[in-house]
Amino acid sequence: MEIALEDSLSTCLSPSVHDMICTLGFELRENRDINSIVTQDGDVCWRTITECVTDAGPAQGLDFRESVRLLGPVCEAVHSHLLSLTEEQFGMQYTPWLQWTHAPELFPEICDALASRHAPAISLSLMKLTSCLERALGDVFLLVGRECPFLLRDLLASQELADVFGKPVMQVLTVLVGSPSGLNLRNVLWHGFASPREVPAKYCSTMVLLTAGLGQLLRMYLQRTGRTVAPRPLLTLTESEDLLVFPDVTDETLSVLEEVMKKSPFILKIMLPYWEVALMRFKSHRFADCAVLLLTQLEAGLRNVFAAVNRCPRRLLTAESTALYTTFDEILAEHLGDGRTNQLPLLLGEPAMEFLWDFLNHQEGPRVRDHLSHGEVSLPSFPRGVAAQLLSFSLVLLLRFVGGDAASELKEAAAVQPLVRLAAGYSARFHPAALLRKQVLGCETCIRGWPLPPPPEEAGREAARLEENSEISACNSLIIKIMRELYGHIPENHRVLSDLEDVPVERWPRLLPGLCGIHVPTLFWPRAALEVLTLLRGISSRCARVALQVAASLEQRQRQWAEKALRSRQRRNFLHMLSSTKLLSPALTLVLLLITLELLSVREVLRKTARGHRQYLRFLKALLQYTENLEVQSSCGRNQWGRVVALTHAALLRIQAFGETRQMLVHSAGKPE
Repeated sequence: MEIALEDSLSTCLSPSVHDMICTLGFELRENRDINSIVTQDGDVCWRTITECVTDAGPAQGLDFRESVRLLGPVCEAVHSHLLSLTEEQFGMQYTPWLQWTHAPELFPEICDALASRHAPAISLSLMKLTSCLERALGDVFLLVGRECPFLLRDLLASQELADVFGKPVMQVLTVLVGSPSGLNLRNVLWHGFASPREVPAKYCSTMVLLTAGLGQLLRMYLQRTGRTVAPRPLLTLTESEDLLVFPDVTDETLSVLEEVMKKSPFILKIMLPYWEVALMRFKSHRFADCAVLLLTQLEAGLRNVFAAVNRCPRRLLTAESTALYTTFDEILAEHLGDGRTNQLPLLLGEPAMEFLWDFLNHQEGPRVRDHLSHGEVSLPSFPRGVAAQLLSFSLVLLLRFVGGDAASELKEAAAVQPLVRLAAGYSARFHPAALLRKQVLGCETCIRGWPLPPPPEEAGREAARLEENSEISACNSLIIKIMRELYGHIPENHRVLSDLEDVPVERWPRLLPGLCGIHVPTLFWPRAALEVLTLLRGISSRCARVALQVAASLEQRQRQWAEKALRSRQRRNFLHMLSSTKLLSPALTLVLLLITLELLSVREVLRKTARGHRQYLRFLKALLQYTENLEVQSSCGRNQWGRVVALTHAALLRIQAFGETRQMLVHSAGKPE
């Protein structure tokens, strides 16, 4: 699919938003006395600032345009004031009042960026400041309230913060960073709308001063109430195996990326400075800075592609306050707001979409952009590996839009070829289906590792008698019967065993790795399929806990037997455990196989009638109840192994009966190939 990308826009701000940010705050040319805004000791004179915020009239709320216009000279005075301070003067006057943010090291960096007048660095500073402020305000909210709002605008509008800081102060912040009708500095930057020179530096300076002023108000509140702010712990992203898709970035990779950046229409020319700074920050080991810039610019670039491929060029600009911005949520969605199919996934392809969903959206994934933009991540400890993954993905994505001989030449680079190959073969790692497969394999490995040696010689006769238990024999027969029926639904090219006849049960788990390796598309699952997946994960999770409990109990009891530390009743219980776990091993393997086959056929749930759907869910819930009961009865505190056998027998009968109705999803999937 060929598309023509817009790369020569002068702005991504809609006319009214551009006017609000770039013009309105400069209309009044009056000089404000800095001493009316902040005292020589650094105390913020809030009344001077709050008086600039005006109402539009009864029941109409704030007059955002007039408020921005009146705040303009105040912000100009604050900016000149901060630029006039030495590092030592700033530290003496303001550092004590910035401690409440629990990121005081951020502010000298911001002052350096302001002094440098380097526009991309100032925009980056404002992004980091707004995320830090949001997190700190959330901590203050929890002094009074219970559940902190997720969105900054809701946080600023809360009565809880008004009780601490005063409503007029919160209205100032709302005008600057908290409403689409105001400057909305946080969103226009974090969503990649504002180019480096479009956000005036004076607004960054003003946010620094206001943050210090909030610290002063907070101290008065804490002294008055005797309360203490307890900061929530920050997340520490780890370089897990699932996160590290691409090899580490090399100098050659960075060199190719620098070249691609100049040639790819994916990058709007006005945004190129952000990309250049992102690379510089990576090279200087400022990995959080690199990630922040890459994420905002990936959103800007993908919005450009989204607008082109869906033929809606107006969506490239910021929306008005009456409409939602076009952000990652809509860019990566299956459908547009008007119900049409989003063409972007078709253009990018499933692997690229799965990577983006993995890193940005899945609840159990890293959700890098969300955590960074809401101030939930420790910036100094941000891992190099995560920034490197974003750089590598960006390189592959940018290459997709480079045309002609340049594309062929760049793709032939030794550093690029493995990246392109890995990107093309990417499959989801944090979608619930991928996590289920991982859990199934982990559980199977644990079961296979159970220490199940022959019982001690002196207890051999007793153990043999227990294993002749009629209920255990019935269970073993049921397991073999059900397993053989399920085996017929395994694709022939994944039948690692020619037949289950005369195959020892301990070899059955060999089926699972191959089945779990079958690709299952994960984009845009319908709700009914996700409901099934939730139940399957619940069953798998309980199986995993049972497997771990049994492994621990077996190891402990065998050691105690060898040390002759078990009393007579405990010895008998241990023998019950051995015979029961010999049954439990194939029973759990059977459940894991059933889970895996149902996962592979999960979209068949959409073909069920309402009645069939209810019956199927009841079956899964019964299986979940079995595994929950199993977890309780096999725990170290219970050791009810006779009960474990009875539960397993009842569950196997239910699986067999439901299988005979041919209502499992695997029965609807057709003949396996």
